[in-house]
Amino acid sequence: MRILVDADSCPVKEIIVKQAKKYSIKVHMYFDNSHEYHDGYSFVYILDKGADSVDYFLINHVYENDIVVTQDYGVAAMALSKKALAINQNGHIFDDENIMTMLSFRATSQKIRRHKNLKGPKKRTKVDNIKFEENLTLLINKNK
Repeated sequence: MRILVDADSCPVKEIIVKQAKKYSIKVHMYFDNSHEYHDGYSFVYILDKGADSVDYFLINHVYENDIVVTQDYGVAAMALSKKALAINQNGHIFDDENIMTMLSFRATSQKIRRHKNLKGPKKRTKVDNIKFEENLTLLINKNK
């Protein structure tokens, strides 16, 4: 088991590394080349900024029972298809039961955004971080 992170805009990298150290799990962070990152623990991959290049590179390196941290429903769906686990930065665990609903929601939201100016996501709270850490720990223990 490893933790693979779609890390460009991931706000919980420190929590991931903290939990990974606690359970002696390797972490792989994937960024496009507009970022620089070092935490002294993770394997860091800097990739070209091409359309979805980080997503495809990450998915090509996912194995069964890995944990993928991503905000992207498409990446989560591909991870699940490879029998990996997937969680978003707010602690929402993706599974075979909910992923189709999430993908459908994404498609609908894209259509709506084309026609209206909508506000972005709500501001992160401490509760989001707590939920993420609790559910990441749950996934880690589920895989042990």
